[in-house]
Formats: sequence, structure tokens, C-alpha cells
Amino acid sequence: MGYAALYLPDHFGEQPGPVAALMSAADATTRLRIGSLVFDNDYRHPVVLAKEAATLDLLSAGRLDLGIGAGWMVSDYQQAGIPYDSAGTRIDRLAETVTIIKKFFGGGEFSFTGKHYSIKGLEGAPSPVQKPHPPILLGGGGRKMLSLAAREANIVHVNYNLNEGRINPKLVQTGMAEATDEKLAWIKEAAGDRFDAIELGFTVFFANVTEDRESLASALAPSMGFEPRNVLEMPHFLIGTVEQIEEDLKLRRERYGFSDVIVPGEATESLAPIVERLAGS
Repeated sequence: MGYAALYLPDHFGEQPGPVAALMSAADATTRLRIGSLVFDNDYRHPVVLAKEAATLDLLSAGRLDLGIGAGWMVSDYQQAGIPYDSAGTRIDRLAETVTIIKKFFGGGEFSFTGKHYSIKGLEGAPSPVQKPHPPILLGGGGRKMLSLAAREANIVHVNYNLNEGRINPKLVQTGMAEATDEKLAWIKEAAGDRFDAIELGFTVFFANVTEDRESLASALAPSMGFEPRNVLEMPHFLIGTVEQIEEDLKLRRERYGFSDVIVPGEATESLAPIVERLAGS
């Protein structure tokens, strides 16, 4: 259908474990990139994650995009019995992880001493195929997380502000168009001179190809405390005909600089004509 990559999440629901599943997808294809959206840093020690990621990149012949996150979904932590620390602590821990993973990918022996992790004389092996390392994807909706992403990531994804820890109307409201403008300003400020080298993207959480998008937007809006126009303007929703959705994606690229778009798996077939029109443009 023309998609460039398959990304998988990292939660404890009814879904496959991402490491084995991504390797299976890579092994069944020759060009498809694979990626994590995103590995939860709190589930794996950074050395373990770095070794798994390097192995995925090696065995897929350099097709891995490495997405890492600070963790956000409270239910995952409760079900698994993992302590759910403050957002600041989780993000600080992730920042150390990014440094450790980059050192691991660099090869050779390295050490690291931080507040959360201590690495002593570890050999970074195997080496990933992609140099200096697989593209690192970081994202979020709060200023601290997006600033970290702007400083460290190759791909920065703009998301909802996930401080709520669960999906609810308050969380979804943080994805409105005006809020997205503010998030881009935070990224630009933190990125400085490296901003032009960053690939910006976002995830579409709801997509529907329909001839009557106004009616669907009107039906969805009240449950989120929105006006129908807010539904249609929100980057994380795609509603309309093939032509309308194509135009919306072009407008979002023009307004925000988004070039990396992730769509939900259940919408891949209906959105395939749009992929054919826009891929590589």
C-alpha cells in the first residue's frame, strides 16, 4: 500500500511484544522500516534496550527507527506493579537513557554516571548498521519532554500532553491546533541551530474517510468539549474525503512543518490512496 514504516506501541494490552513483532515484520519484508512508538523507558534498563535496538538494526539491515518515551499510561504501571514516578523524574531518567544508548551505539567501551543509572566499562555491542546510530524518535506534549526531544532526537513527534495518565477529554483538548502551535514554538526554542535537521511528525489517532465530515465532526465534538471545527482542525484527527484529507495533510505540513505522519493500523487500507498521492512529496 506504499507505507514506509511499521511502528508498534509498548503497552501491556492485547498486542504483541514489540521487539519480536518488529523483527518478524522486518524479516517478512525487504524495504519496510520498523519502529517503536515508543519503548517505555521504565520497562527496560537502557543497556538492555540499547542491545535489543542495535540487534534489531543489525538483523533488519539498518531499517530501525528507535522511539523511546518516559512512560505515561498509569494503568500499565498499576497492572505491572511498576512505580509511577513524577513526570519530571521519568523525563530526567529518559534523558540519561538517551545518553547511554548513544554511547552504546558508538561502539567500544564506555562508562556513565548519573542520578538514575551507572554504567562501568561496558562494551557497546553489537554495533547498529546505521551510523552514527538509528534515527531516535522522541515526542510528547509538554514543554520539558519536547525540549529534550528538540535537543536529542532525529525525529520529534508532537503529541497530546499526557500528564493525565489516561485518555479523557482533558487530555484530548491539549491536541488542538492552537496548542500545537505552542508546542512547535517550544521545539524551535530548545533546538536552536539544529532545528532544520529535525524531522517533525505526529500521530493520527482517529481517521475516517467519509463524504460527510461535518456530520461526523458534529457527532464527535460534544464528548470532547469541542466545537466541530476544532475536531477538523486538530492534527491528530483525519476526517473527510480522500481529497479533503490530502488537503488537510498539506495544510498541516505548511503550518507546522510536519512530514512524518503515523496513521492507525485499522485505517491503513482506507488511507492508502492518500499515501499514494503524498508519499515522497
